[in-house]
Order: sequence, then structure tokens, then C-alpha cells
Amino acid sequence: MTDDQLLRYSRHILLEEVGIEGQQRILNSHALVIGAGGLGSPVALYLGSAGIGQITVVDHDRVDVTNLQRQVAHTQERVGCLKTESIKQAIEELNPEVRVHAVSQRADAALLDQLVDGADVVLDCSDNFVTRHLVNRACVSHGKPLVSGAAIRFDGQVAVYDTRQAQDPCYACVFPPDEDFQETLCATLGVFAPLVGIIGTVQAAEALKLISGAGQALHGRLLMLDGRNMEFSELRLPRNATCPVCANRRADLAQ
Repeated sequence: MTDDQLLRYSRHILLEEVGIEGQQRILNSHALVIGAGGLGSPVALYLGSAGIGQITVVDHDRVDVTNLQRQVAHTQERVGCLKTESIKQAIEELNPEVRVHAVSQRADAALLDQLVDGADVVLDCSDNFVTRHLVNRACVSHGKPLVSGAAIRFDGQVAVYDTRQAQDPCYACVFPPDEDFQETLCATLGVFAPLVGIIGTVQAAEALKLISGAGQALHGRLLMLDGRNMEFSELRLPRNATCPVCANRRADLAQ
């Protein structure tokens, strides 16, 4: 670690739970962020400010004026730009040491299979169940920890799905892919602007804890926020022994 890095990250290094070794792990790590919108903005900015060595951001969309109410990594001047390029610029302005890879494509199964394999932690900041299940399947396949977040109206949730832990569920254990979940989009129902900042920041914190080894991550726990009353609640998440996504993978690992 250079003298400049020791100064930049001194407030992390002062934390007994992080220290120089934990900060070095952060500097050496690679985070994959799926989605560069309301959740992806605070996730990317806090990971970048904390010194994540590499950040890959995946999103196929462009910045729209309706995004600016909550997607804080984007600006009026970058309306019409690809969101990945906009968020890349925002991270680099904040911390030029971070290597940012902008992938301006839709996150399909083939792309995720390629990108997840090279990541240390994956953060799902997407806004639909199809993508979430694709991300989860890739994380299970490659044995990577997944930090999943969601936010709509005044309600948000965060969980860590890490099938390297024997008792941890995967996303599909909790939200089975064959169930008919109703998609709720903020374009039709709305979303409270600070809510995505709160949930995205918690996602970034969980990713940094996983990488640095600090604290206890949200393994097997769903943290839910009622933003109307600013009340947090927690739900324990058991794994499904017959899960169609992770059960066979766990069996293979056990052999």
C-alpha cells in the first residue's frame, strides 16, 4: 500500500475490524454490479470511494431525466449517455485509482456466466425477477457471494446469498423461479428517492464486509425497511433442500 493510499483510506485502516489487511483485501478485490440505476448508483460510488480495485458495471440503458430524482451517480449533463459510461465517469472522478469496466449490454445468462466467474462479490441492483434469477444462478454455479437489494415505493430489502455457507439459501430458495411473482416497477408505482440510497448503501456495506472480513454479513437473513415509518425488520431465511437451482450444486460440492 502506497503512502497516498494509507492517507486516503486511513479512516478504514483505523477500524480494528478492517485495518491494513482488510483494506488491502478491498484494494485487491473485484466487484460486479448488475444495474446502474437507483441501487447501482450508491453501490458503485461507495465501493469506489472505499477503494475496490476493480468494479464491473452492467446495464444496457441510457440516462433519462426521470432517473435524476434518485439515481445520484448521473447528472443533467449526462442525460442520453449510457448509464454504465456515466457511472464509470462518476467513480473515476471520485477515485481515479479504481479500474472501472463498463459493460453496456443486457445481463443475459451467457454474459453473467462470463463475468461472475471473475468477480469476488456480486451485487444485484437490477429491477426485475428474470435478471435476479439469472444473476443468482450464475453466482450459485461459480460459488460467488451475492448481495441482493430491491426497492419500490417506500419499501426496501437486502440479503446476502452465499452458497459457500452450508446453511445459507440462494435467492431461488426464497423466491422460487417457478412462482408467478407480480413485477412492480417504479415507473408505474413510484419510489421514494432516499430509499434507494439507503438500500444501495447497505448493499455496499455488506459487500465491503464480505471482502474485508469485518463484522457479520447478512447471511440467511432478509433485512426489510418500511420507509414510511423508518422501521427495520428481519426475517430468517432457511435454505430449501430441494431448490432447483442450488440443491444439485451443493450435492456436487459434497462429493
